[in-house]
Amino acid sequence: MRGRLWLPAVIALGANLGDREATLRAAVAEIAAIDGVRLEGASGIVESHAVKLDGVDEQAPNYLNAVVTVSCGLQPEHLLDELNRIEAEHGRVRAERWGDRTLDLDIVTFASFAQHDDRLTLPHPRAWERPFVIVPWLQLQPDAILPGHGRIAELVAAHSDEVWAYATSPLVTA
Repeated sequence: MRGRLWLPAVIALGANLGDREATLRAAVAEIAAIDGVRLEGASGIVESHAVKLDGVDEQAPNYLNAVVTVSCGLQPEHLLDELNRIEAEHGRVRAERWGDRTLDLDIVTFASFAQHDDRLTLPHPRAWERPFVIVPWLQLQPDAILPGHGRIAELVAAHSDEVWAYATSPLVTA
């Protein structure tokens, strides 16, 4: 697309209800199909316990998580609109903060943008403490830096035992 400025973004995906793996696979394809988005890479899938407002909930269904990197020709708010649309199409209900969900899509970083408003905070305010985000992100970008928190490789060291590999085929094939 001519005249469009393409900027890098990192998107985290998670699901703990329904057919989690199929949902993640569909979401990756749907992100890649957004006009103004180019899929650059997809991590492997990791599994983790559900995290609720009061901490880890080992009684809730486990999450499957992954990260994709994209080049984006949209404004961050427009990308968020598209991600919210995809979540809704997969039955996402926002009844409980940090509740179980069919699909969760979060913009982790969008170029070097720093933003904080009622709808969107960039970089994601809790990504640095979420191994289910930083472990798969490290697979894609070993030298990545999370603004305000440093190299993700160093962040992973403190949390790497809180997620585990989920044995499956790659989310995307070359």
